[in-house]
Amino acid sequence: MSKIAFVFPGQGAQSVGMARDVYEASADAKALFDTADQVLGMDLTNLIFEGPAEELKQTANTQPALLTASVALLQAVNKQGIKADYVAGHSLGEYSALAAAGVLSFEDAVSIVRLRGQFMEAAVPSGQGAMAAVLGAERGKLTELCAEISAEGTVVEPANMNCPGQIVVSGSAEGVAALSARVKDIGAKRAIALEVSGPFHSSMMKEAAEKLGEHLSSLTFNDSEIPVVANVTARPVSGAENVKESLIRQVYSPVLWEDSVQWLIGEGVDTFIEIGPGNVLAGLIKKIDKSVRIFSVNSLESAEALTSELNE
Repeated sequence: MSKIAFVFPGQGAQSVGMARDVYEASADAKALFDTADQVLGMDLTNLIFEGPAEELKQTANTQPALLTASVALLQAVNKQGIKADYVAGHSLGEYSALAAAGVLSFEDAVSIVRLRGQFMEAAVPSGQGAMAAVLGAERGKLTELCAEISAEGTVVEPANMNCPGQIVVSGSAEGVAALSARVKDIGAKRAIALEVSGPFHSSMMKEAAEKLGEHLSSLTFNDSEIPVVANVTARPVSGAENVKESLIRQVYSPVLWEDSVQWLIGEGVDTFIEIGPGNVLAGLIKKIDKSVRIFSVNSLESAEALTSELNE
């Protein structure tokens, strides 16, 4: 029996104009964008559709913008009558997954990711943190090298276990630079510096996680309608307290994306539908397992074509 997982992208997938076609064609999508503007007290819709890209790229703007675009595209998929057996999201995308599973209302999700972005931006002064994608490294060896450099006094830690041969590291600018200079020693091809505003998913984000925790406690978490696979454990998470704890830990812990996809495949998922701007996750999933079917829904057209493509 074929099983479907909906997966939602994280920061980096955003682009000016994303989900505009859904907004223009659907009263529900328009209402969703209007709700985001009202909840946040800002013209998020205009920023998403008109930019400027530099402003959209700021973490505190990117997070609610990407969530809103992803949920609007999810509405378009839901109208096709397609149901998921599981949901998961990459970092910020986990909030889209929680909204998809009915755990968080859209209003709560969009307000908390705005705060999450603000706390993450404020946690480490600009220029002091960094991230890099390491290509071709073996996970165990890279983890050891991170520990070795961190023990020398500059923080660098595995942040995103994306797919075989692609692991993102995060930490102090010095720590990431030191690791990047030494990746060839462990057989990796190279390290590529990422354009980010902070050392996300590292222990340097613990202050942001604590602040987030204070605000999460005021939100209503419903029982999940669909199992949500959490980044920090690569397993389904349920119950309000467990979900909160998972979201707090996620800010300063590695995103176990490869492990999450492998777990889903082990549960019988053979079809992944990426819902949101871009197609980053589709690329990662292909590298994890070529045998599964992967669809990217990043436009109204791709949402409407989905039913016939699934039946091919």
